[in-house]
Amino acid sequence: MPLDAAAPLLCAGITVYSPLKYFGLAEQGKHVGIVGLGGLGHVAVKFAKAFGAKVTVISTSPSKKTEALEHLGADSFLNSRDPDQLQGAMGTLDGIIDTVSAVHPILPLLGLLKSQGKLVLVGAPDKPLELPVISLIMGRKTVSGSSTGGMKETQEMIDFAAKHNITADIEVISMDYVNTAMERLAKADVRYRFVIDIANTLAATKP
Repeated sequence: MPLDAAAPLLCAGITVYSPLKYFGLAEQGKHVGIVGLGGLGHVAVKFAKAFGAKVTVISTSPSKKTEALEHLGADSFLNSRDPDQLQGAMGTLDGIIDTVSAVHPILPLLGLLKSQGKLVLVGAPDKPLELPVISLIMGRKTVSGSSTGGMKETQEMIDFAAKHNITADIEVISMDYVNTAMERLAKADVRYRFVIDIANTLAATKP
């Protein structure tokens, strides 16, 4: 595998691979929602599709629909700010991987789940989210979290990615571009991971 495009899998890749496997969503025919189409989300779409799942991308940005469907191969796209779209998809998902790190309502997401569906949070908002308990009780639904995986599972993930040609979409930068990259990150202006090429940076600075 190309080292630059594989490197982010050791973070973003295992972060989404692990919950897909653990929560039984890595199965043929499962319908999986991916919330957020960024560094974690775009890799989650690739893994879920490779597992044979039907994938719906859920985003507040309608501009990401073409990217989700045509570039990443998702089966459908939901604008989470469109009540009609959400209503039309109620009770259709077996599970959702929520990659969003900003504070956001989870009640609409729970509504998208089938009975006994699972909402798995892998993003880390800096403030607590509201937990709509009635929605959990009525559908026997679950809200869980997931962080990363151990060495064995990470190796399994890398092997699976190599077999299915899964890599992260990246932009390779040199060390002297890091400050600019940080400014772009703050504006979500990256598709979808920066990778620092340290070796070539050092070679370029040698006298």
